[in-house]
Amino acid sequence: MRIETREFSLPLESPLETAHGTIEHRKGILVRIEDGDFVGIGEAAPLPGWTESLPACRAALADIESPENSLSDLEDALTTLKSTPAARHGLSLALADIRAKRDGVPLYRHLGGPEYVEVIPANATVGDCSPAETVDAVADAVSAGFECVKVKIGARSVTDDVARLRAVRDAVGSDVELRVDVNGGWSRAQAREAFHKLDPLRIAYVEQPVPGDDIDGLADLRCRSIRVAADESIAEASVDAVLDAGAVDVLICKPMVLGGPDKAVEVAERARDVGVSPVVTTTIDGVVARTAAIHAAAAIPDRSASGLATGAMLARDLGPDRTRLVDGSVSVPQNAGNGVADTWGHR
Repeated sequence: MRIETREFSLPLESPLETAHGTIEHRKGILVRIEDGDFVGIGEAAPLPGWTESLPACRAALADIESPENSLSDLEDALTTLKSTPAARHGLSLALADIRAKRDGVPLYRHLGGPEYVEVIPANATVGDCSPAETVDAVADAVSAGFECVKVKIGARSVTDDVARLRAVRDAVGSDVELRVDVNGGWSRAQAREAFHKLDPLRIAYVEQPVPGDDIDGLADLRCRSIRVAADESIAEASVDAVLDAGAVDVLICKPMVLGGPDKAVEVAERARDVGVSPVVTTTIDGVVARTAAIHAAAAIPDRSASGLATGAMLARDLGPDRTRLVDGSVSVPQNAGNGVADTWGHR
């Protein structure tokens, strides 16, 4: 058996502004496991504020390249990577890829999914921009076939953001599902004001309205007419803290943040058991992790639109993308394993 890792850096089409700084490249580590005739590829792409740092990810993966390691040894190593979810994602995906290939099934079936899933509905994402630009961007997404659009808000005043969303709703009508993402940008008082003003606009849910560590603030907003979703709270607190507090209606499941596609499916099942809807999204990953997120979404029953249409945010990728985005839905690969080409030689 041969185990290798290789670092990569993928430029974004445009810099991404986050609460943790500007991201211009997605940097990470590919994990390749070759065992006989089978090859498994994983991707570990840390994201500041959500996972460990790149140096911590690198250090966590350093021990797995021993030629003496077997597949069983690597499975055992997953338990030591709980504090480094991106590293665990890279290793667990490579192992799941190779196991699914040996079994001759797509990754989503290896993860416990149904016999056949052809496509997954996806949401479009529109960033913070002027009201006119927001309307144009949402209208373009709807014209492209998206039935669900997520709009980034929270950087402007509540009044200004409500005006943006009212203009969007007036332009696209009532049939389009609108979600909004605040990225923890509101205080509790601002959030309560916003929920009141957003009520007539039929917003599906507000994602992370208050800072990630304010679980009580999320719980305070729940049971209103607009549903509440947690994202950053999963990284800053934990899945257990969010679910045990009964704080949300929707749980954003990022496989890279949770430690792998297997963990994303596991967390989604736990959420469903307590009446919380899981939504799978990516962290602007390369094609290896992005495709695995599609499989994770396919493995979840009664899935809603997922945040999987993020490939265009990269100026360059790890390799060819074999999935297709048509009419707001992304195709699910049916090849054995993850369905991604061996990207090792691709630069």
